[in-house]
Amino acid sequence: MSGVSPIAAGWKCRCPECGEGQLYRGYLEMNDQCAACGADFTIADSGDGPAFFVMFAALIVIAPTAMFFELIVSPPAWVHVILWPPIIMVFCMWLLRPFKSTLFALQWKHKAEEARFEDPKGN
Repeated sequence: MSGVSPIAAGWKCRCPECGEGQLYRGYLEMNDQCAACGADFTIADSGDGPAFFVMFAALIVIAPTAMFFELIVSPPAWVHVILWPPIIMVFCMWLLRPFKSTLFALQWKHKAEEARFEDPKGN
């Protein structure tokens, strides 16, 4: 068991095993293995979970902000159409990498894998 915190490794986008190697080779494309310790990154996959959590965070943060903006400033509708989509995009893109790497690091720490169902007859 490694002594690296999955939260710290995730937010730094580092290897969940050693905390040193880069997790990504592109914006969201993960390396196959750690350059520092050689850990195999192909054994876990965070799937769509990070996107869901980031979108949910955007809903919690940006929707009330937009509502308060409407109540306080009362701009025309076109201001909302121009203002909020770029803010939502930047917010989501800013959080997606660390959320993806944090969920990956948590899977790594807890050795998560695909569910296997046992046959009740023992076959």
